[in-house]
Amino acid sequence: MDFTFTEDQQLFCDSVKDFLQAEVTPESLRESWESETGRNNELWQQMVELGLTAMLVPEAHGGLGMNELDFTLLAQECGRVALAEPLVETALVVTPLLSALAEKDPRCGTLLEQLAAGEIKVAVGHAANDLVSDAHIADWLLLPSGDQIHLLARDQVNLTAQESVDPSRRLYSVEWQGSDETCLASGAEGVALLAASLNRGALGAAAQIIGLAEAMVAMTVQYTTDRKQFGKAIGTNQALKHHMANCVVKTEFAKAPLYRAAYTLSQLPSHADFAVSHAKVVAGEAALLAAKNCIQAHGAMGYTWECDLHIFMKRAWALDKFWGHAGFHKNRLHQWLMNPNAKIGADKTFGVQV
Repeated sequence: MDFTFTEDQQLFCDSVKDFLQAEVTPESLRESWESETGRNNELWQQMVELGLTAMLVPEAHGGLGMNELDFTLLAQECGRVALAEPLVETALVVTPLLSALAEKDPRCGTLLEQLAAGEIKVAVGHAANDLVSDAHIADWLLLPSGDQIHLLARDQVNLTAQESVDPSRRLYSVEWQGSDETCLASGAEGVALLAASLNRGALGAAAQIIGLAEAMVAMTVQYTTDRKQFGKAIGTNQALKHHMANCVVKTEFAKAPLYRAAYTLSQLPSHADFAVSHAKVVAGEAALLAAKNCIQAHGAMGYTWECDLHIFMKRAWALDKFWGHAGFHKNRLHQWLMNPNAKIGADKTFGVQV
């Protein structure tokens, strides 16, 4: 059986990669820090035209009807350039949540169509995250309250900006009051939808983290190739080579759990908890090691604001704690491994067995 990505998936990923690397640069990110919203509406519309916001929207609502596995490679590329726009959360969290409720509530179907067309933006909250990302540019917000999920317009909430270690992230605490009219789901249905949102959010964060780790290593390899001391590139020193090699090995070994988690989410989401937690833990470890070793390879310069490395490093630090920190996901792994009925073994690798 061939477990590699299809040629179509690879080609689409390559085209998106070229687009993102051309449009999202450290210079453009620095410029966004000085803007009022920190976001680029023109860039968002370009992503809409590429169909990125419509990928997981069902065909019945004007989307492409694709799944988490199709989007995972693209999420990595978003991480590779430290994309500030909320594309990954929109595609992997907001869209599936609205899709699950579309038949029950016509409002969700309408929002999906508008989301695919780039007419609106939707922010999403979760108990795993203390703050809501990009609430300031959202037309609608999906917010949890216990076992309930509520849909509120932006004028129905009060936002308070909170600082992040990553200047590209815009985080907000949200004050709001729900009602029967704003409630989309509750009880067992609400719990299940919130659990699924947590898994998809963690998957998106893990994919971005791996992209960030690869970007930090590539940046450092280039720096140590250009930086010369005593007449030769510092990257020729074995100590630096070993640091970078350790980062590459850690990152490559994190990709398989990531892709497995994406596959499991797309095929049997009810069995995805352990796979997603595995992916989030190993991706975080890879990125934190990359940040540490890359800073060391840059020397004192690696700590400075002028060095682009800190853009990717701070994003990795932030996303490692988002959608569940390492301790939370390790605890989920521990509970699964200690379960006497855990489906462990080569025949269970891809999570399709009931």
